[in-house]
Parts: sequence; structure tokens; C-alpha cells
Amino acid sequence: MKTILAIHTGGTISMSQNDKGEIVPNDENPIAEQQSILKGQVKLITDEMFNLPSPHVTPEVMLKIKQRIIKAIADGIDGVVITHGTDTLEETAYFLDLTLPNTIPVVVTGAMRSSNEIGSDGLYNFRNAILVAATDESYGKGVLVVMNDEIHTARFVTKTHTTNVATFRTPTFGPIGIVTQDKAKYFQELIQTEVADIDHVVSGVYLIKAYAGMDGTLFDAINQSDTKGLVIEGLGAGNLPPQTLPAIQKLLDRQIPIVLVSRCYNGVAQDIYDYQGGGIQLKKMGLILCQGLNGQKARIKLLVGLSDEKSGKSLAHFVRNAVS
Repeated sequence: MKTILAIHTGGTISMSQNDKGEIVPNDENPIAEQQSILKGQVKLITDEMFNLPSPHVTPEVMLKIKQRIIKAIADGIDGVVITHGTDTLEETAYFLDLTLPNTIPVVVTGAMRSSNEIGSDGLYNFRNAILVAATDESYGKGVLVVMNDEIHTARFVTKTHTTNVATFRTPTFGPIGIVTQDKAKYFQELIQTEVADIDHVVSGVYLIKAYAGMDGTLFDAINQSDTKGLVIEGLGAGNLPPQTLPAIQKLLDRQIPIVLVSRCYNGVAQDIYDYQGGGIQLKKMGLILCQGLNGQKARIKLLVGLSDEKSGKSLAHFVRNAVS
């Protein structure tokens, strides 16, 4: 029988709806009380580390979760399930994917409906996540996200709808497996990536979204002495309005690494267009074009790379490709 550690961090999966219809945190997590969910199949150990709405989760919280999992690995745990609020679930999952050794299964899950709502999905997702964590085929696949019967990679999954239970999707690539008939079945493999075993996280790494008519105001505002990095969600294939360029150049002159992704839901940033503010010029200026990640994931990867004291070419190589 496998031993699975369940780390609870809060979020809708641990909340309830009050008499006014408002979803609020509970003093006690109702999901954590479900010790018999897979009785006879796994030994479940529970650690209620946090009780945080996901907008309250910070990289420092993510690092503590990572350190708890490292201890669990050393203690001989067979797999880990993390319950988490969905707003920032993909960021925590990707942070763990970048910083944990690719050994035992680590599965992140959550819920779109609180524990006492009609059609609550929390307990069902939690059960499926435990099944995936206890499946031999889940070893070596990086951190996984299990929601709504689908198994996604932490690297590419994203929240696509504010309230729908089918909100977590993997654009372009799709899920790598499904949960069916009490089993996890896989149909794809994930290319391995470099792991950064960090013991601290830096601050001052920002994310800005480009828009039509944008100028340098926001870039000038973050050009501070404690700024360490910036991710820009560019237009289309990776382009910016020309009015932004002088302010961006000022950041580059201060050796601030700037990563460019696309604000588009699908596709990757590329140096295709050769005009003022086009991807070709931006790459020549020194922006790092990151392919395959959305803005929030690219920020996490830049933050982890900087926390690992990477710089220059090594940082660019680490950040540039989702599969590097």
C-alpha cells in the first residue's frame, strides 16, 4: 500500500458558502477530514500547512511547500497531493515543477465550487489526484495538475474560465492523460527540463501586459533600484508599440533581464516582424523571447532562474524555452 502525503493550502476547495451565498474560508478544512476517501488503497497522511485564498499565495509560500515536499521525499513518501486555490494554482504548480527533483509523483488539485455548493467538485478532484499520485505511471512526469478527470502538466496548464469546472486547459498541446475507472491513463510524455534547487526567492520581478497605444509610463514606473526582472506579454507573435522602446532600453541599460511572451492564448513568441517594435528588433535589443509559456508562468521561471543566481547567457537559456 502506498503512502500519500496530502498538503492542504486553502482555496475554494476548503471553503463553504454562507447564508448570503458568499464563499468564505472555513476554520477547518472539510476536505482534510476525508481520511477514508480511498480507504484500503492508500495510506493518507494530512498536513494542513496553510489556509489561504489563492490570491494570498506568494513565492515564499510556494518555497515552503517545496521544502515540505523535499522532506517528504527524504521520509520515503510515495506521492504528494496538494490542494490549492485555483486563481494561482498554475503558478504554484509550475514553481514546484521547476524546483523539485523529478522523482515521486506530485499532483496539484483544487475546486471551482465550494464544499457545500450543489455539484461541488472538490472531493472528486481530491480523490482523483490521490489516484494519480498513487499510480506507478505517474513517476517521472514532473508536477501534474488533476482537475475534472484530466491530467495536465504544470508547465502548460492554465485557468481559462472564471467559474466553469472545466476551466483548466492546456492550449496547443492538450492534457497528457485522463482519470477513468479509478485509473490514471497517459497518452503523452513530457520533455524533461532543468531543475533549480533554490533555497530562497528574490523579489522585484514584474509582469506587464502590452496594449494598443501603450507608451513607456509603466516601464518607467518599475525602473527602480530593486527591480530584478520583467516579463512582457507582447502583442501577437511578440511585438510592442514603438512608444515603449525608449523606456525598455533604459531597463536594458541597467542590465535588467526582460522576457517577452505573447498575450495570445495559443502559439509562441517569435522574431518574425522587422519593424520598429517588431520581434526582430526586440530580440536584437536583448529581450529574451520565451516560447511556450504564458506571462504568469514566464514570470515564475524568470523568478526561479534569478533566485538560482543565473544571469546572462545561462539565465537566457533557462528561460527561453519551456522545454529547455
